[in-house]
Amino acid sequence: MKRTILKTTAMAAGLGLLAGAAAAQEIRFMCYSDGNECEVYDDLLSRFEAENDGVDVIVDVVPYQAILENLPVQLAAGTGPDMAKITDLGGLNEYYLDLTPHIDTGYWDDSFGDTLNWYRVGDRQGYYGLHTQLTITGPFVNGTLFEQAGVDMPGEGATWEEWAEAARAVAEATDADFPMAIDRSGHRVAGPAISYGAKYFDAEGNGSFEGFGPFAEQFVAWNEDGTMARDVWASQGGATYADAAQEFINGEIAFYYSGSWQVGRMDEQVGDFFDWKVVGSPCGPAGACSGMPGGAGVVGFEQTEHPEIVAAIIDFLAQEEIYAEAAARTRNLPAHLGVAAAGVEFEDASPAAQAALNAFAADLPNVSPIAFAYQGYAGNRAMFGITVERLSQAIVGELTVDEALARMSDDLAAAMAETK
Repeated sequence: MKRTILKTTAMAAGLGLLAGAAAAQEIRFMCYSDGNECEVYDDLLSRFEAENDGVDVIVDVVPYQAILENLPVQLAAGTGPDMAKITDLGGLNEYYLDLTPHIDTGYWDDSFGDTLNWYRVGDRQGYYGLHTQLTITGPFVNGTLFEQAGVDMPGEGATWEEWAEAARAVAEATDADFPMAIDRSGHRVAGPAISYGAKYFDAEGNGSFEGFGPFAEQFVAWNEDGTMARDVWASQGGATYADAAQEFINGEIAFYYSGSWQVGRMDEQVGDFFDWKVVGSPCGPAGACSGMPGGAGVVGFEQTEHPEIVAAIIDFLAQEEIYAEAAARTRNLPAHLGVAAAGVEFEDASPAAQAALNAFAADLPNVSPIAFAYQGYAGNRAMFGITVERLSQAIVGELTVDEALARMSDDLAAAMAETK
């Protein structure tokens, strides 16, 4: 379907800088997909190329692990791409291209608000990243298993303990393989940990695992007694990411804690195999019922030989009409305030997927301020890795929970010393 693309004055001026380029300007865009994001960007950027003779944007699709592990090495060596879709928002700040001279900063302030801060660190307070996917963690529930078991789903404001009890009853009645699962990710357990009392920052604003103990004890216990799918965390080493999406899709799990980026996958692969839905994040004993915000953004890098072109490409994707189309086609929650206020009709989304995305959006007001701050903290990538490694060691019995907590604090102190 053809759309008329309207340009702001700033965008048109930026594009004008590129008009009549004498030689081909090749831009490498490293991209990973949770669903169809790279495919959609490739299509949208073909319009940018059509309006800017000589510009060739090559979308290099890579696995997510390459973004986490390979990209930082490439950037440190000066061999990185011109731009990339990333999730370590503050952690890679030192490499970002400052878009400030090339964009209408007033438009960006009005459109993206506080998410701009997730890309800023220390005295680097420019405009660095376009947040393309606003995500929130939360539970997917197999409604068919609950119905077959004759177990009522806990209602709004239910606790983690109440959901665990209900999921165990469902698994027992239906012979489902696992009552619950949570992705092997420090980001994924952050919301539940905050709900159990984790602070993640000390009084000076530095990273901290203060208050993480109650969640760690409960989570390890649930892995030991079979409430949680233990292999998700126990079958991997180090800080390697793993999820349980396929097990949920196969109907093996009653309650799966992941996030909004999985909606497209659920919609496409579950089909009418069973009824599934999204519910709000359960509440913890600390009084919070928090998920973890996050997502991905598109950034340029200072090492590019074409800073004006890279900035113009990112600004093109930031324009409201283009951004709204990308959100609709990728079925991602928008970080653009204007697009969010207008609402998004997600393309090719089943009623279940549309309801799931609306449920995730409705849970955003429940996100703790600690979670928002943690998502923008430059040291969160190190903390995520430490969380995964030490919790896993406690789950498999290499460490007690107390030993794991002590190691987490030591690891963090070492990481902070190294950074400083």
